[in-house]
Amino acid sequence: MTLEGIYTLSEDSEEQKIRELFFDTYAFYEIIKENKNYLPYGDVGIVTSKLNIFELYNGFLKSKNGELAEISLEKYYPFVADFDEDVIKNAAKLKLLLNKRDVSMTDCIGYCLAKQLGIKFLTGDDAFEGMENVEFVK
Repeated sequence: MTLEGIYTLSEDSEEQKIRELFFDTYAFYEIIKENKNYLPYGDVGIVTSKLNIFELYNGFLKSKNGELAEISLEKYYPFVADFDEDVIKNAAKLKLLLNKRDVSMTDCIGYCLAKQLGIKFLTGDDAFEGMENVEFVK
């Protein structure tokens, strides 16, 4: 993974509305790895959760890349959206429903938060392929 792959949100005029997507941790990794399939997402608005930022930061620490952990935290933290009790309830129900797919709590919360916000959940996680409200990209 390279530092060049860190996403930078393009600045837009107030008249131009940016399409927003909920970025799963998977999507962040693919952008940072410069996966060409994620190039079209360089000009969309990012929404994510603190849990996804934690996963990203933790993943870079595990791979002994503290510099990339710090840079990604600084770049992506401003796009964090908070979630409420309804998201918690719905995510817990979704986790039970998807139990055989071994979906993480973070993914369930992100998916439910995206639905609540009326935006698509961007991921390449196989557990979400074919699900409603998912923009699935490998």
